[in-house]
Amino acid sequence: MGISTEARAAGRTATGVALAALLAGGCWAKSQPTLPTSQQGRSNLIKAAQQVLVDGCMSRGVSGSPTREQALFGTGPAELSLTLATGYTVRAHTDGCLAEAHRFLYGDQARWFRAEVTVNNLRPEAQAQLGKDPRYRAALARRAACPDEDARCARASGLAALRARLEPARLAEVRAAHREEITTYDRLRDRAVHRAAKLLAGQPAPHQKGHDPS
Repeated sequence: MGISTEARAAGRTATGVALAALLAGGCWAKSQPTLPTSQQGRSNLIKAAQQVLVDGCMSRGVSGSPTREQALFGTGPAELSLTLATGYTVRAHTDGCLAEAHRFLYGDQARWFRAEVTVNNLRPEAQAQLGKDPRYRAALARRAACPDEDARCARASGLAALRARLEPARLAEVRAAHREEITTYDRLRDRAVHRAAKLLAGQPAPHQKGHDPS
């Protein structure tokens, strides 16, 4: 259906254990949620809230979705699409329970989709740029000529050392080129953290498609 691996994994991950651990650890109070400070904690919080939203949506049923997968990921042609610098195209639907959860958490699903896909693929783009370097291509050719499991030949090719030396600069260039998308990603993810904390603290979530509460 063209949904990214990350989106499918996020939609299917069983986050009940993570949610229970967060609640047991007192990560937020009823009146004023205390937000996690670590990136992993923030990710766990968002995933837990997303699962609550998805479960609620799935329990209500989605009109026009004959299968559970279609109810979760959407039906028909994907409305959102982004072709990366690597040539790979990522697609997602604007209907389905996962899309509804994203709208509640991030506000603008289309903007979040573009930002998330871009940020998740910064390193592959940097590696694609690295592949244009003649020094790197030469090292790749030397490495490819090595017999399987010949560690000495692999080291002698210089590929690993060259990658370690060149990749950080390419990644910095790619990040600079996508500064706007990175800023959008950080801002919308911060919004999602706050929305997730409020939701899991017991505040009701909207059920209308496209509704974006402030």
